[in-house]
Amino acid sequence: MSSPPAAAEALVIHAEALCDQEDHLWDVIGQLSIPSDLLTDDRDQAKVLFKTEELTRAFLYQHVRGFSQNELAERLQERPTLLHRFGFGVDNPAQAPEQQTLSYAWSRFGESTETINATARAIQDLAVEHDIISEALVATDSTSESAETPEKTESIKKEKATQTVRLARKHVLPEFVTGRAAHQTYSDEEILDMFARMCATRGSAHSESQYGWLTGHDLTCHDSTFLRAIKKVGTTRAEFGQSTLSDFHRSDTMPGIELIRDQVMGCFDAATENVINSIRGEHTFNSRETVAAIDITHVPFHVWPWEDREANIPKPDYPPMVSGYKKDEEYKRGYKFATITLVGDHAPIVLGIEPVKENSSWEPDDAPSTSKAELVSRLLDSAEQFVDLDTVLFDRGFYVHDVYAEVDDRGLTYLSPVPKYEDDLEAIEGIQEHPTAEQAVEHNVPFGVDGEVHHKAEFLYAPSTREDASGKYAVFVTNKERVEPAEISSVVNEYRRRWDIENQYKSIKSFLPKTSSTDYRVRLCNFAFATLIYNLWRLTDYLLKVALDRPVRSAPVITAKTFVRALGEFLREFG
Repeated sequence: MSSPPAAAEALVIHAEALCDQEDHLWDVIGQLSIPSDLLTDDRDQAKVLFKTEELTRAFLYQHVRGFSQNELAERLQERPTLLHRFGFGVDNPAQAPEQQTLSYAWSRFGESTETINATARAIQDLAVEHDIISEALVATDSTSESAETPEKTESIKKEKATQTVRLARKHVLPEFVTGRAAHQTYSDEEILDMFARMCATRGSAHSESQYGWLTGHDLTCHDSTFLRAIKKVGTTRAEFGQSTLSDFHRSDTMPGIELIRDQVMGCFDAATENVINSIRGEHTFNSRETVAAIDITHVPFHVWPWEDREANIPKPDYPPMVSGYKKDEEYKRGYKFATITLVGDHAPIVLGIEPVKENSSWEPDDAPSTSKAELVSRLLDSAEQFVDLDTVLFDRGFYVHDVYAEVDDRGLTYLSPVPKYEDDLEAIEGIQEHPTAEQAVEHNVPFGVDGEVHHKAEFLYAPSTREDASGKYAVFVTNKERVEPAEISSVVNEYRRRWDIENQYKSIKSFLPKTSSTDYRVRLCNFAFATLIYNLWRLTDYLLKVALDRPVRSAPVITAKTFVRALGEFLREFG
């Protein structure tokens, strides 16, 4: 005879122990020891395809998250990893149970359904308490919810922002490991709390150190101590001492940058995975199409590069990662970073960062420069660790055949504006115009790599809406299968999804700590850390919208400035 209280107690005790060890709901449920001998399952065990143990895990996950049986079936079908975690496919090739199978099994579980419901409620509480899952993503009793009021909204804002800070302290900041000795006066956590406060105040290591000294804040270190620790984050563990760019010859600067990049981005990727996993399984990552945008931004560097401009003599110690660029008709200098970001119907989270180096006028002609195709390849690798991409959006600066070939080889769709084009449609061969609208498409345009046709693309002509447009048409290129003139508007409108990028860069730059350091470890760490602060703000805003039942793409419930200010104050008070 089954014993529901005994089964529930055994499951909850084990779940509590797992919550102390694991960071994600999937892992907690996946590692639960299911007491099958204490559960009721009246199905003919000799004939069933799915065993009691794996279905119990699936039902626990369903009731923790508040999914319907149909939603559970869809998630199991969409996520092979979820099937594997819950034990499906141990005795036979992994396949997802259909909704009808789940419904029949649930009806045959008898009084064990009470055990599963009770255990799911306990796991909800444990997962929220241990910051494994946000309270906004667990099942709620809709009948007990009161109407939204200003007081309730403010309470939810405070609660969700506090949850994000706890997530940051537990799963994000700790990924940036300095590798210093354990007996250091200031721990890594205290160093990174200070870093986050600098992002919140747009301060510097010096200003934060001075503030700590004036207020007697014991957990604020001297600015020199802080900078040494941050440089350690960007120092490869394979070296016996700190590496600096001066360790590499001028003609061989890129390998040195690669070492720094690999170290810092390893920290960023691990922290980003923890942010993603805090909301994984929600519809924001399960929509019909996942769209990402790739772009490059600049962090200005105002030091003049020339020792003698007229004699064309550059400064010998000028930072090698500073590149020239043109903005607002002026030539400027700065550190460049490329990002890949979820856009469209998703929470706009940055999934990857890459350093960018471009040959500039003060450098030799053979100075190293980052390949756009290699840059895109790395960014796509970063993003595809976390989500399954469908479409990638580029700006005109990425109009390179090798870039498009890289995307096409992965089975992804690209969409990008064309920098130069023939604005006289009558002069273009093979053009197909819309019978009434001012739209046209040029089919099967060959794109070559290394002298051979790699793939064919569509050129789309639509009326330009830009005041500074050089021609009558805005022209886009895509590798979508044959686009008909009637489809041009819908395809081109997809490009508007990348509007998030410019706002994203403004927010990230507003979080960047001030520094005069030219050590690239500091510069890259600053940008990576500010980007994580941006992701945490976006996560908080997402959780608020879920809790308040607002559209993901609606205006932010809490502004970036408000969130980061609260983050800084929280860390200063409770760090």
